[in-house]
Amino acid sequence: MSDVEIRTATDADLDVLISTFGDEDFFVDRMARQHAGRGMLLTAWLHDKPVGDVYLWLERADEAEVREHLPGVPLLNHVEVHPEHRNKTVGTQLVWAAERLLAQRGHDRVALAVRIDNLDAHRLYLRLGYEVWPYPPVVCMYEVRLPDGSRKRCPETCHMMVKSLRLSDTT
Repeated sequence: MSDVEIRTATDADLDVLISTFGDEDFFVDRMARQHAGRGMLLTAWLHDKPVGDVYLWLERADEAEVREHLPGVPLLNHVEVHPEHRNKTVGTQLVWAAERLLAQRGHDRVALAVRIDNLDAHRLYLRLGYEVWPYPPVVCMYEVRLPDGSRKRCPETCHMMVKSLRLSDTT
C-alpha cells in the first residue's frame, strides 16, 4: 500500500480516530501525553481515512522488569490496524516509521510487548527483526471498558521484544 501516509496525530484527527477505532479513552490519553512531550501518536492514513496507529512511549516503562532491563528504551505501544486493512503492509509501515523517527532522535533500541497468545503479531515482529528478550514474560496491565462505562485494569502476560536501531546491527 504505497498510498499510505504516516504522520503524527493532531488534535483535529481525534474525532475521526475515535469514530474509526473506538477507544476514546486511549486516544484522549495518548494525545494528552503527546502534548506533554511524553510520547508520539503516529497514524496511518489512506485517502484521508485513518487505517492504523501506533504510540511511541517515551516515558519510563510501567513494568519494573522493563525499567530494570531496558532503561530509557522507548516502547511501541498499541500497534493497531483497521481490520479492513490488515495484511496489507500498514502495520509494517507504521513500525518502520516509528523506528526511523526514534533512530533520528538518537535511540539505539526499541522494545514492545506482545501478548503471548497473539501469534500473528509475534510473527510480524520477528519478521521485522525484533527478538524476544532473554528474561521471563512480563505481566502488563491494560484497561477494559465495562458495560457501565467504568474502566478496569486487567493483567495480560506478554513477551517483550527488542530491536536494535543501529545501522551496523541491521546490515
